[in-house]
Amino acid sequence: MRVMVIGLGSMGMGVALSLVRAGHMVFGVDPRAEACTEILDAGATDAGPNGAAFAEDTEAVVVLTVNAEQVRSVLFGEEGIVRLLPTGIPVMVSSTVSTEDARDFGARLEQTGHLMLDAPVSGGPVKAREGAMTVMAAGPKAAFDTLAPVLAAVAERVFRISDRIGDGAAVKVIHQLLAGVHIAAGAEAMALAARAGIPLDTMYEVVTNAAGNSWMFENRMRHVVDGDYAPRSMVDIFVKDLGLVTETGRTLQFPLPLASTAYTMFASASTAGYGQWDDSAVIKVFPGITLPGDRME
Repeated sequence: MRVMVIGLGSMGMGVALSLVRAGHMVFGVDPRAEACTEILDAGATDAGPNGAAFAEDTEAVVVLTVNAEQVRSVLFGEEGIVRLLPTGIPVMVSSTVSTEDARDFGARLEQTGHLMLDAPVSGGPVKAREGAMTVMAAGPKAAFDTLAPVLAAVAERVFRISDRIGDGAAVKVIHQLLAGVHIAAGAEAMALAARAGIPLDTMYEVVTNAAGNSWMFENRMRHVVDGDYAPRSMVDIFVKDLGLVTETGRTLQFPLPLASTAYTMFASASTAGYGQWDDSAVIKVFPGITLPGDRME
C-alpha cells in the first residue's frame, strides 16, 4: 500500500521503518529534516514537513503525533490533509488521546467520507522498529479490513476492542494508568534503596528475579542503575498521559488515587527541569539521595 506516516518520533519512525521493510511505499511527514532524511535513507518513497504534498497518492494514513492538538492540526487544520485525501481513505489514529477527542476525530472523518481506526499502540521504540507493537483498536470492520496490511507490518498483536470509535483510546488511557504508576512505584522503591544505602544494581537484580518485578520496573529502572536518562520516552509524555487518565476519572466521577499521585510526581519532575529526560528521571523528585551518574551531571 501507499501509506503516509505523520509523526516520525520514536514510535512513528519505527512504524515507518516497519512499513518500508514490509514492502509498502511510505511517505513520511515530520517538520524535522533529520527525521525525513532518516526515513528516506531507509527506503521511503518520499518525505517532507507537510502531508499535503503526498495526500493524493496515499491509500492509508497513520498518525503518530504527540497529542490530540497535533492530530487535529495535521488532519483538519489550515494545512490539514483530510480535504486532499481521496474519498474513503482510512486514517489510523495511533496517538494517545482522550476518548472524547477520538470520537470527535471519528465523526469529522466520517463527515468527509473517510474511515477511522482508533488504534493506540504500545511497546516502545524497540518494538515499533521490530514491527512488533501491540495495537488496541476500535472502529468499523471496513477500517480493520482495509488497514490489515498496515497492521500486519507494524504489530505483533492487534486487539479488536469494538466497533465504537473511542474504545481504543479508553483502553490505552487505562493502560497508561498502569504504566505510569509502575514507573513511579519503581522510582520510589529505588529511591528508598538509595536512601537505605543498598547498591542499586543489587536492588535491581533482586526485584527483577522476584515477585515485585514488572516490565516497567525492569525496563526503566535499568536506566536509573546505569545513570542513563537519554530519552526513550520522556517525563513530559507521562505528564500528558497521566493527565488524560486523571481527566477520564473526573469525567466518569471515579476516584484514581494512585494515578493522581503518579501524575503529581511526573509533573514535579517536569517542573524541576527533567521534562525532556527519560521518564525514569521521575526518581529525581526524591530529595536526599545520590544516584548513579549524579556527579557527572
